[in-house]
Amino acid sequence: MTNAFAPKPGRISNSLDDFWMPFTANRQFKANPRLLESAEGMYFTSADGRKVLDGTAGLWCCNAGHGRREITEAVSRQIAKLDFAPTFQMGHPLPFELAERLADVAPKGLNKVFFTNSGSESADTALKIALAYQRAIGQGTRTRLIGRELGYHGVGFGGISVGGMVNNRKAFPALLPNVDHLPHTLDIQRNAFSRGLPEFGIEKADELERLVTLHGAENIAAVIVEPMSGSAGVILPPVGYLQRLREITRKHGILLIFDEVITGFGRVGQAFAAQRWGVTPDIITCAKGLTNGAIPMGAVFVAEDIYQAFMQGPESAIEFFHGYTYSGHPVACAAALATLDIYQGERLFERTIELEGYWQDALLSLKELPNVIDIRAVGLVGGVQLAPSAEGVGKRGFQVFEQCFHTGVMVRVTGDTIAMSPPLIVEKEQIDILVGKLADSIRKAA
Repeated sequence: MTNAFAPKPGRISNSLDDFWMPFTANRQFKANPRLLESAEGMYFTSADGRKVLDGTAGLWCCNAGHGRREITEAVSRQIAKLDFAPTFQMGHPLPFELAERLADVAPKGLNKVFFTNSGSESADTALKIALAYQRAIGQGTRTRLIGRELGYHGVGFGGISVGGMVNNRKAFPALLPNVDHLPHTLDIQRNAFSRGLPEFGIEKADELERLVTLHGAENIAAVIVEPMSGSAGVILPPVGYLQRLREITRKHGILLIFDEVITGFGRVGQAFAAQRWGVTPDIITCAKGLTNGAIPMGAVFVAEDIYQAFMQGPESAIEFFHGYTYSGHPVACAAALATLDIYQGERLFERTIELEGYWQDALLSLKELPNVIDIRAVGLVGGVQLAPSAEGVGKRGFQVFEQCFHTGVMVRVTGDTIAMSPPLIVEKEQIDILVGKLADSIRKAA
């Protein structure tokens, strides 16, 4: 009898051929794989036994570092006690407890929490809430959504419609209608090598007024932006830019959504970028650091008045026809609660601010290296942008990324920008190692 689960002959390097990898050049990777087998603290261990310093918190998510015993034990206890319970017209205690804990760390007023399973789901959920809210308050003509060039809001059809990264959009022509985009805020000519938030560019927020004039405020439901565009290469908001967006949206009755999937949970200091930069939106999306990357989970924070707009009509009526099988999953909730305990117990959000100056000094020391055209850094996140090589955009960046891995540090690459976001437990000595090996790799790619 044939064993359907037996290994098949002819597989590439221990069965690498069957996994269709996300956001990856599959053929290139499988010809020269970079495999990680374990992780603890600040380090991965590669398949060939090398220690690799994690300069990216996994994928912007392991903010408390790897192998946290507190999270492992919480997940183990919960999966043994209650592995699953539905939250459609049923419930279990953990999402209620977690929502209360999250409301305590969120910006004041954003005290209602809708659980999802990822940043992509959080973005699409936020857009649906915005559209349904406008209809609930009698503003049903408000159907237009405004995103931003170079924005990233996940890979759902809503997220890629309001997103502004061409490679995420061009193969999928059936995007949402009634979507427009603000200009991005990257301005290397005026803001190169800024320390912290760039000085120039607040006027780019005023493009929203132009879109209001073009479409009519009565037709615009919401504006969604990342306070800091991480996936596009750590693009920071100019001084006053987010405040100006808030002023314009409030003036015209337009909801403001902050996508804090990357910036949430201490990446730029404080729990959310909204708090660090003093701007409270109507809705915040998050994921990644919510569970320290241990279990997939996302959440959407909503202002009280938005929630109450749905709580009308018969009490027996479902107010919002939306949700996911795993919304408020008990094991994910356990991971998130343990993660919040670590963040608060070890003061990791405050630690980001304490290390910010050292981090910025270290990255800006790369300014004179060959082909470095900009460095952007705030909190514990940074981007080093390189000039493209003659072989094409992205070639030099990938060469640096690959060289870094082979020398024992993991960074991210987007185009020709090297992005870094180490776990918030990083020590100064590890910052020195990360930046030093990045410098060597940049020189070798010159």
